[in-house]
Amino acid sequence: MGAKHLLNLTGDHLRTLPIVILYLTDGCNSRCVMCDIWRNPRRNMSMELVDTIAADLKRLAVKWVVLSGGEAMQHPQWPEIARRLRAEGVRVILLTNGLMLRRQIDEVLASVDEVVVSLDSGTAATYAAIRGVDAFDLVLDGIRAVRAGGLPVTTRTTVQRANYAEIPLIIEVTKSADVNTISFLTVDVSNPHAFGSRLIPVEQQLPPTALLPDDVLHLERLLAEIEVRFAEDFASHRIAESPDKLRQMIAYFRALYDETARSPVVRCNAPHLSTVIEVDGSLRPCYFLPTMGSLKIDALPQAINGAEAIALRRAYRKGERPECERCVCPLYKGGRALLQL
Repeated sequence: MGAKHLLNLTGDHLRTLPIVILYLTDGCNSRCVMCDIWRNPRRNMSMELVDTIAADLKRLAVKWVVLSGGEAMQHPQWPEIARRLRAEGVRVILLTNGLMLRRQIDEVLASVDEVVVSLDSGTAATYAAIRGVDAFDLVLDGIRAVRAGGLPVTTRTTVQRANYAEIPLIIEVTKSADVNTISFLTVDVSNPHAFGSRLIPVEQQLPPTALLPDDVLHLERLLAEIEVRFAEDFASHRIAESPDKLRQMIAYFRALYDETARSPVVRCNAPHLSTVIEVDGSLRPCYFLPTMGSLKIDALPQAINGAEAIALRRAYRKGERPECERCVCPLYKGGRALLQL
């Protein structure tokens, strides 16, 4: 099947769909400073829509389904959904803030193949300041419970002004919780499509999550220290990003206030490999690009190849989508990687 995935890269029509991300719910029990989803009225994806999606997974050679949101675990039927999708032979990944892991650990261990936990600090105080809830220890307990049950756990930290100085501590804390993979993502400060309908600051006005010039200098020194201190974790890929990739955060933040600085070059082919399906069946090619059709109108194989979807893929491939220029979460899989799927 890997060779068939390669055909996606030869044009803008998708033959397969390796990755599907489902927004199970708009509800969220965190109040994050870098996301506005929690401000929206809660809607839950219907089981009818889940069944419709599941019926097309094998036809599209889907390999991974990511349960997302909002907070996926706030959907009252999320374990049933996860098991329904696994029955189609896909690997189900639960993307969660971790607040409900410990309480629902039996369902987690029985329903998914992997857990990705958002962990934006190395201390309880910073966690509460960023996430709006006092749950740092609760989340770590949930992670330990998942690992004790034998499932792999990845933590993902959104690096921003409030927590960049804690990167070394985050690595230590997650290692102590037996986390398999530790990942860092630059905070997005400009995209209007991702993580709720956000009010983006006017030009030349940096949001409070962005690093200031002195912060960037501090981060530069910090990353140099981390590269040496955690060399074994980089070599083993326990830290997912290479030192060079982490240093791209410096260029990203510097370009926000220095017109002579260049943003990191973004290499991405996510729209040719993935689709995000929102609670109401609306589609988008990734978290950061606008909607491109709906399952209310077409079945999934037709919707991902509708006129809007084709036009959007053509535009990003030609460099015509401004959202892609500063994307903080690009996904790229080359020919060799696709052949191995």
